[in-house]
Amino acid sequence: MQTKQTVSRLALALALSLTAVGAFAQGVLRVSAIPDEAPTELQRKFTPLGDYLKKETGMDVQFTPVTDYAAVVEGLATNKIDMAWLGGFTFVQARIRTNGGAVPIVQRAEDEVFTSKFIVPIDSPAKTLADLKGKTFAFGAPSSTSGSLMPRYFLLQAGINPEKDFKTVAFSGAHDATVAFVAASRAEAGVLNASVWDKLVEAKNPNAAKVRVLATTPTYYDYNWTVRPGLDAAVTKKLTDAFLKLDPANPAHKEIMALQRASKFIPTKSSNYDGIETAGKSAGLIK
Repeated sequence: MQTKQTVSRLALALALSLTAVGAFAQGVLRVSAIPDEAPTELQRKFTPLGDYLKKETGMDVQFTPVTDYAAVVEGLATNKIDMAWLGGFTFVQARIRTNGGAVPIVQRAEDEVFTSKFIVPIDSPAKTLADLKGKTFAFGAPSSTSGSLMPRYFLLQAGINPEKDFKTVAFSGAHDATVAFVAASRAEAGVLNASVWDKLVEAKNPNAAKVRVLATTPTYYDYNWTVRPGLDAAVTKKLTDAFLKLDPANPAHKEIMALQRASKFIPTKSSNYDGIETAGKSAGLIK
């Protein structure tokens, strides 16, 4: 026989589940992104894209900022976020956390051949990565593909163990913050993704003017848009089609594509990121 307490707990659980279902049934699409840049920049980049997705899907698209990379993974795994902009490593973490349930739907054409840039102060005597031994070094966020995982993987391949060969290792938290670290001499070298580096240079960012590129990594797969496990198939198709229709030659799409730094969006698949998982295991970041 059920106790009143048990019945109350069941009623509460049912109410919460119905609330969640109700929100989705009312056409709310909750979107987030890894915080690899300042929150204001993430919101600026997403606003026109969100308006476009709202028009294409007929849903109320709401952007939900998060404080760290792990929160995006948990949001997808617990159905609090419907779709998220992830780096390759964060996608692998989401894939593992959801037992393969998280589905990447599209990536920019640029994400098939992504790179990271190692930077040093503009007057640094360093000429090669080997010259960084004994220096202080800044990665981005610990879970960043392009600001931590893949640079670390390529450093190890070059015979440089960050924890042993650098004087100190710091994590700036974001790509633009890494440039600020090196520009302010808080680190003697650092690494960030090529897309953010190019954007800062084009914007004549004062910090970017104080540093230079020392080396560029080999290419790898990186960012994608991923949907949560169990998202309605019709909604997933609408989202995928909407991204694939974006064309920078279309005046209505030009701002969206410029902010996303994309020439076009292309379909992607989970297996594209198997190499990222291998790199994560090699670097000891995935058990």
